[in-house]
Amino acid sequence: MLQQLDTSVDHEDKDIARAIAGDVNAFQRLYQTYVGKVYGLVLRLCGDRSQADDMVQEVFIQLWQKLANFRGDSKFSTWLHAVATNVTLTELRKQKRWYQRIIKAGQQVQQEADSGAMDLSELDRYVMKLPDQTRWVFVLAALEGMRHEEIADQLGIAVGTSKAQLHRAKQLIEEWANHDAA
Repeated sequence: MLQQLDTSVDHEDKDIARAIAGDVNAFQRLYQTYVGKVYGLVLRLCGDRSQADDMVQEVFIQLWQKLANFRGDSKFSTWLHAVATNVTLTELRKQKRWYQRIIKAGQQVQQEADSGAMDLSELDRYVMKLPDQTRWVFVLAALEGMRHEEIADQLGIAVGTSKAQLHRAKQLIEEWANHDAA
């Protein structure tokens, strides 16, 4: 089992080195390995499937362009997580009509719930209803396991604000879950 793990790590290291050298097939293997995890992170951060599709593409475009910057100081998956988070948050910050996006996401969640076409877990449904910054903090802290100091640096907010946003997210999710259960 350990040897099998070492072999998969060796293959990944080789794919990373080959992709840095411009091997598209090696990059494709990295893409196939990580696209699901990146999509989950991006979807939870942005709260909209069509936006998530676009942003995941942008993440992998940026990854291709920045791959030579990967020094191996951390695991590739950790570095990719940081790239995905940065790209997503940068794209979200560029959007000028935040309020309309929140309304649209809320309407989409409600339409999907009404039609019975929801394939997201209950938690994901509630997460998508959270306001942007609250959702970002919740996803990064509760779902991705980041510390408040890292979140504060990532989002450009105070550590106390991160803690308050996480507390608020938990309160809202609990309220919504209790309301739905009633």
